[in-house]
Amino acid sequence: MKVQFTETVLRDANQSLAATRLSYDEFAPILQTMDQAGYYSVECWGGATFDVCLRYLNEDPWERLRKIRENMPNTKLQMLLRGQNLLGYHHYPDDVVRRFVELSIKNGIDIIRIFDALNDVRNIETAVDEAVKWNAHASGAIAYTTSPVHTHTKYLELVRDMQKMGVQSVCIKDMAGIMGPQEAYDLVSRIKDATDLPVVLHSHSTTGLAFMTYLKAVEAGADVIDTAISPFSGGTSQPATETMAYAFRQMGYQVDLNDGKLLQMADFFKPICDQMIEDGTLMAKSLRTDTQCLSYQIPGGMLSNLMSQLKQMNALDRLDEVLEETPKVRADMGYPPLVTPTSQMIGVQAVTNVLQGEPYKKVSKEIQAYCRGEYGRTPAPIDPVIKEKILGDLPEVEGRFADSLEPQFEDAKRKLAGLAECDEDVLSWIAFPQLAEAFLKKRKEAEEKRSAYTIEQID
Repeated sequence: MKVQFTETVLRDANQSLAATRLSYDEFAPILQTMDQAGYYSVECWGGATFDVCLRYLNEDPWERLRKIRENMPNTKLQMLLRGQNLLGYHHYPDDVVRRFVELSIKNGIDIIRIFDALNDVRNIETAVDEAVKWNAHASGAIAYTTSPVHTHTKYLELVRDMQKMGVQSVCIKDMAGIMGPQEAYDLVSRIKDATDLPVVLHSHSTTGLAFMTYLKAVEAGADVIDTAISPFSGGTSQPATETMAYAFRQMGYQVDLNDGKLLQMADFFKPICDQMIEDGTLMAKSLRTDTQCLSYQIPGGMLSNLMSQLKQMNALDRLDEVLEETPKVRADMGYPPLVTPTSQMIGVQAVTNVLQGEPYKKVSKEIQAYCRGEYGRTPAPIDPVIKEKILGDLPEVEGRFADSLEPQFEDAKRKLAGLAECDEDVLSWIAFPQLAEAFLKKRKEAEEKRSAYTIEQID
């Protein structure tokens, strides 16, 4: 039997450990080596990469993708898409979702892993349909969590719904690393018995379970596992690629990875990781095994961002209080899986509750929208008393929220005439208006300066 690997160092591994601060220039020299390593796919885009490129790295995320594609012609490139949220934090109309998926594929993406934070399948249908239309691999993802209302039977219903939509594989997305070995064996077995879809398992090493969980998942028939090259593995990231390859070969599985290329990759990323630890970008807490996560269920990217936010507010010493508050807020909100964007909303509310000293004294507009139903059906009802306190007289959403949204792309394109150079720029602006507009203006100014300098040189 063969087990295949998706490498996460370019996206989720550095998002989970270092708040996605790994720039293109830092990893560009190793791309051609990665392209020869024998991966099933390399996850390199989506998630928080888009936001961070514009907000902190002064990079065009689309250009980053094109350059990765150019340097990795032989490997499938993979991205993470938040369904109707795309790469932002609220729902977008269908015309924007379809254009975004189309251009992601045309700019180099082969596999789109599509999930909804609440596992509301209505919110992934448009993205799946468009991915299939453009001959990309649509991988439907379960946002895995545990709660009184989350059962394997419910997850199996979700898989069947996604299969009807046309997904070509299903991913169990264990964001917080809370899936145990037996749970993995049982769920993968049920999915394999019920469907002919390839099964991918994505987990994190946060609780220390992931290595064992991967072994049992593959024994049950999982086809692909997500791993990270060793310097960016462990802690809130994924298990180490090299370790898992070694273990599965010893167990008699076929592993097509090139060990020599993996060694070159590890040697390349070691000093980058060391520098991030030295300058504080990668905090030591992110590398620890934290069994408390089995209770508070905070995924890697969320934990690193929480610590970063508290550090900026000089309140890092209150992290334990925030971790204790998080599952309380999650229960109040109907047990949403903690994955972007719900993880950010729940995390921010937990921080606010702790720092304000009174639960829900202050709430974000995102939490209000969540309680209205803009993000979809919650797994369990929201606490009615808290819901009333948050909403007041605000009306609740009926049906699928995206159906109430007017088309946006063409209007945005007209508004950005003279600033946006392509449809990709328009999509960047729709996703993150302020960030993208500042980036586009800065780019235009730089181009005008270069043009003026060239004319001066000619004269």
